[in-house]
Amino acid sequence: MSGARLSRAEDVTVLRCDVGPVADYVHRPRLPGTLSPRPYLHPVRTLGGVTVTELGPDDHPHHLGVSMAVPDVTGANFWGGRTYVRDQGSVWLANHGAQRHTGWLLRDPDGCVQELSWTHGDRQLLKERRTISALALSGDAWVLDFTSSLTNVSGGELSIGSPATNGRTGAGYGGFFWRAPKGDAAGPAPYVFTEDASGERAVHGSTAPWLALAGRDWTLIFAGANRETRDDPWFVRTTDYPGVGSALAWRQRLPLLAGGSVSRRVVTVVADGRLDRAAAAVLIRKAVAA
Repeated sequence: MSGARLSRAEDVTVLRCDVGPVADYVHRPRLPGTLSPRPYLHPVRTLGGVTVTELGPDDHPHHLGVSMAVPDVTGANFWGGRTYVRDQGSVWLANHGAQRHTGWLLRDPDGCVQELSWTHGDRQLLKERRTISALALSGDAWVLDFTSSLTNVSGGELSIGSPATNGRTGAGYGGFFWRAPKGDAAGPAPYVFTEDASGERAVHGSTAPWLALAGRDWTLIFAGANRETRDDPWFVRTTDYPGVGSALAWRQRLPLLAGGSVSRRVVTVVADGRLDRAAAAVLIRKAVAA
């Protein structure tokens, strides 16, 4: 990965491109259990220094920048906050899990490969291998490459669900999730578009090859980089808050047999400026081909 460097700290890994640091990866967070503690990227910045993530906002304190968050792994909450229960709605349950850093397989100037344990109480449910890297794409854009491979080590069958699979229509979130900043009243609100559709209502739940979220002076362009990820629908919010996720369990639960694995890879272009559809398409094509 040309031009990327990593600096070391006990709990934070700083991702760098040619021009300097672009993201802090908090790999060993200190968080209350109700937030389902997990590693996260924040702040993530454009090459021009604009922050494009939000951490623990008042509207959703469990939104942690960029993270791998799953609301239902056979009943265990790795998303944080309340749990959606069929015929009851969102309720507080003592079912929060945690993702714990267990070691580095690679941590050098080319990127990092991490092992994580997904535990609920004293029981380990999943083992994850996560790869994160940063690559300069142009003078005003870089690429975050995020791969997560989850393996069922529980000894029995597991399944991944979402509020949608538990009865809340349209709330199929869970997986890679990026919480973006709302911005301020002085500027335009973030808006979302794909190659042929615009607005939350049109793109939420779609399987578009790429999706862009544009703020006042930044644009994020997301794409699935393997077949399984491209098949997952996009979870999108702009009205209540700006956020984009790649959904593992949109309409039905995702079964995971004992010893079985699932792997997802999302590449995200982080660009300065509020880009239009044509400019976004050029950058994401370049990023996926890199």
